Amino acid sequence: MDYTIDELICVCIARQVVNGEVLAQGINTPLVMAGFILAKETHAPDVRFASAIGQSLCSEWAPLGVGRIEDLWLGKAQMHFGFVAGAADVLPSYNPKEFFRPAQVDAVGNFNNIAFGSSYERPRMRLPGSGGIPDVTPTSEHIFLYVPRHSRVTFVEQVDYISGLGHVPWRKRGRGVNYLVSDFGQFDWANGCMRLVSYHPGVSVEQIQKKTGFRLEIAPDVHETAPPSVVEVRLLREGIDPLGVRKLEMLGGSARKDLLRDILARENAL
Repeated sequence: MDYTIDELICVCIARQVVNGEVLAQGINTPLVMAGFILAKETHAPDVRFASAIGQSLCSEWAPLGVGRIEDLWLGKAQMHFGFVAGAADVLPSYNPKEFFRPAQVDAVGNFNNIAFGSSYERPRMRLPGSGGIPDVTPTSEHIFLYVPRHSRVTFVEQVDYISGLGHVPWRKRGRGVNYLVSDFGQFDWANGCMRLVSYHPGVSVEQIQKKTGFRLEIAPDVHETAPPSVVEVRLLREGIDPLGVRKLEMLGGSARKDLLRDILARENAL
């Protein structure tokens, strides 16, 4: 079947969605939003979407965009709320499911989006920041992760800073990270440590372990990830994301810049 790895990641995300859930999108996570919409168009028609970008709640959807993303969050909102009110008051009552993209993650699911390096004042690299992650992860039951490019830079023995709380002994509420999908496979934390449950077609267990900076648990029934269906690929390409916004998360450097310019031009947003 003709599909790309970004489409497989979107499909894996969609498969984690349960009908009736509220699905929260973070900042600049088109792979996640494409997966959420795919779930709504297939097996979960009653989900609703919440956004840190648009600060709103929607039951409808619009195709992914960059310069025109307000078509969804502003044009189709059922309610609007400020970021603080949404994170602290509105969304907790809905117990939303959210996928975060960690810059670093360790074996127990602690993750870091603050900085690389031991000196906070002079880090090797300043990252986008934690946003509402420290407020959400200590109490939520629905913390999920995704990593578009699996490497030892991301999967580390010890994170430099903890912005997202994993399976730690002092946790009083919530349950830590449930699931992670990368471009190599799918993982859970069934025993409190990261465990490989499926490897994507063309990837071996040995390759995944080599690209992970700590010892992985391997599920007894580890298996190859089921590929997308023809219908799922068609929905992603023709309806949900015809501009290919989801691919921006898979690219870096000039390739990402070229795709971004192309998307903006096709949106008449330049």
